[in-house]
Amino acid sequence: MNTNLPNWHERAATLRADGRMLVDGQRRAAASGEAFAKHSPIDGRLLGGVARGAAADIDGAVASARAAFDDARWAGMPPAVRKRLLQRFAEKILAAKEELALLETLDMGKPIQYSLAVDVPSTARCIAWYAEAVDKIYDEIAPTGSNALALVTREPMGVVGAIVPWNYPMIMAAWKLGPALAAGNSVVLKPSEKSPLTALRLAELAVEAGIPPGVFNVVPGFGAEAGEALALHMDVDAIAFTGSTRTGRRMLEYASRSNLKRVYNELGGKSAFIVFPDFADLQRAAETVAASLFFNQGESCNAPSRVLVHDSVADEFVAIVAAQAPKYAPADPLHPGTVMGALVDETQLRTVMGYIEAGRGEGARCVAGGRQARGESGGFYVEPTVFDGVANGMKIAREEIFGPVMSVIRFHTESEAIALANDSPYGLQASVWSDHLSRAHRVARALRAGTVHVNQYDEDDITVPFGGYKQSGNGRDKSLHAFDKYTELKTTWLRIEADKA
Repeated sequence: MNTNLPNWHERAATLRADGRMLVDGQRRAAASGEAFAKHSPIDGRLLGGVARGAAADIDGAVASARAAFDDARWAGMPPAVRKRLLQRFAEKILAAKEELALLETLDMGKPIQYSLAVDVPSTARCIAWYAEAVDKIYDEIAPTGSNALALVTREPMGVVGAIVPWNYPMIMAAWKLGPALAAGNSVVLKPSEKSPLTALRLAELAVEAGIPPGVFNVVPGFGAEAGEALALHMDVDAIAFTGSTRTGRRMLEYASRSNLKRVYNELGGKSAFIVFPDFADLQRAAETVAASLFFNQGESCNAPSRVLVHDSVADEFVAIVAAQAPKYAPADPLHPGTVMGALVDETQLRTVMGYIEAGRGEGARCVAGGRQARGESGGFYVEPTVFDGVANGMKIAREEIFGPVMSVIRFHTESEAIALANDSPYGLQASVWSDHLSRAHRVARALRAGTVHVNQYDEDDITVPFGGYKQSGNGRDKSLHAFDKYTELKTTWLRIEADKA
């Protein structure tokens, strides 16, 4: 037995989270003096008070960000210096790994082992990767005639407002912060009121790393107060939003009502996982979809929640998946061996249970799970749930559940599978399982999704873009393509006069 492992319950008992906002490099209370209580979804414990940011606080943060941009304290730094400070920021994140992981787990309920192994390292890698890109991106010279020189340069947009969700608080923040800061912008981050604690600590670490005050500000608060004020602000140049499609529509409305700021939405998903009968290893496919869907309690926009299986192998596949479900039974998120934790709050618990009842009511057959779990804990837990006999028009097949609920839909032909997969308002990700290379390519090309996995799911890297088609959003997070969201292209045209000598 390893006696050096942290006792997470002991650490949690002594944790004192600072819920004050961070603006212009300083912690401060909300202008109103108001705060809201933050409870952990693990067991309902009070984590502390969090500043209830509102329009006045957003005004202050945006003014700080604008001042930092206008005096070029960040954008005007040599790229190599900006790179080093961002690298130092990433190092600070790794040095605070256990503190950040504990905050993330207590804040939104995910297992501590994944906060440690996935969320913190991924956050640091994202910041470090964009730091490395700072002095690797070159501008262009257009191929004009010999009497002109046309320069095409990338310039930072100015003040970026970032609004991120509660399911991957640190990672989603890093996906915005990395390219936005690397490009030279100033940022005002509004984390979800359900999971604000790691964002506040990240901003503190950025200041400790030497990133100048005002460059990275965090204002916690509610969407209708702080989030709306940020999206409507006339001095914000772009909004980078990750969240629900419903709120994404509002972001576009806010832009039209204000200064026509750029809006980049990364929204929902209802990803199709297609299993053809020519794929020999059904066990691996079933284990993969269970691991991918039940990871993070199903609270992932790219979760493969629509499982399309050929009728000839569906019975066998469903039996294997149903047998996998108990392996993901919810348990204490602070235990190092737990693989499924708590849903983020009671509202989300009620939402997920409502979908489960809707599935039963529409005639789908629940073959695993379907019940609330660990009610005695005071937290919010749901069993991993599998429905068979789902029709693509059912509510559980159409709407994003954001919980550990799988819908198995049977098909008979390749063309039917493609039609079913594309018959969704979303287009974030998909997966094709086939041992025939031609079929895998053919189907992958036909699917309307931002990412298509072949014979795997969830393999990922910061080097590839993330985003979707249709109502899954616009623009791309991650990879060098993310710089397109945080920079303006400027053409500088120089006329070269002929020698008159």
